[in-house]
Amino acid sequence: MKVSKVLVAVSLAAAVGLVSATAHAAGACPNDGVVRFGVEPYESAQRMLPVYTDLAKMIGDKLGCTVQLYVATSYNAEIEAMRNNKLEFGQFGPLGYVLAHQVAHAQAVATFAGEQGKPATYYASIVTWPGSGVKTLADVKGRSFAYADPASTSGHLFPAFGLSKNGIDPDKDVKGLYAGSHTASFEALRNHKVDVGELNSEEIESAKLHNEYDPSAYVTLWKSQPIPLDPLAVRGDLPADFKARLTSVLSSLDFRELPEVDQKFLASNENPELKTVPQTDAAYDQIRDLVSTLHIDLAKL
Repeated sequence: MKVSKVLVAVSLAAAVGLVSATAHAAGACPNDGVVRFGVEPYESAQRMLPVYTDLAKMIGDKLGCTVQLYVATSYNAEIEAMRNNKLEFGQFGPLGYVLAHQVAHAQAVATFAGEQGKPATYYASIVTWPGSGVKTLADVKGRSFAYADPASTSGHLFPAFGLSKNGIDPDKDVKGLYAGSHTASFEALRNHKVDVGELNSEEIESAKLHNEYDPSAYVTLWKSQPIPLDPLAVRGDLPADFKARLTSVLSSLDFRELPEVDQKFLASNENPELKTVPQTDAAYDQIRDLVSTLHIDLAKL
């Protein structure tokens, strides 16, 4: 997710950056003083890396540990990194989080704030463009369709749910392709490389920020109910005292401490407060319900 969801193949070596911070006393930070922070590639790496490098440094300064940033090559790469104890905490998409909780002991502790300091939400949608010949959702059958990533909540799960609820098999009735990220899916739509595709509200905000979104160039065919925003999740087997300290830091971040360009990237209609608030695992039960409804085997994503 971008937080205005601000996903981009980036090699592990190229995407990892060390961010210095004043270390606490020996033993106060796990993994020899290095705390590893994973982020899914929900936006292009070129846009994400400068912002998340600054964010990692801010977290490290507050935590008193060196924070190492890892922008994953895919949703699953981040989950696998945590499952193999190569991440202490990470930002996951809602669907990715449900899987990470199931297989990697991830525990949601924070998310981005919306209005009145409550956890923010966003929405998924299915869109086409004028001149595609697609007028209604029923016309989607047999058409090319851009999903973001198999493990993406708004880039796959919810659009598939929307199609299913309207009698369209999301796997067989459309010529589906996985663009790799929300940005890539949007570009496929914008350049008319596909007839129909997913477009979430965070990608719309990101495109607006870069003057790349013209609302008259898209036709919305379906829109989801509000979806909880990406959680910041810690690995459940961390030492209890450190986990409590990390949780406290992650659930009370103030993005106004970051450079203005970072704030613009992280800001959106879904995240007007520019801060984080506590979040719980139970907030993602509706995602689990959708997984059950669609008979999705998370282990095969």
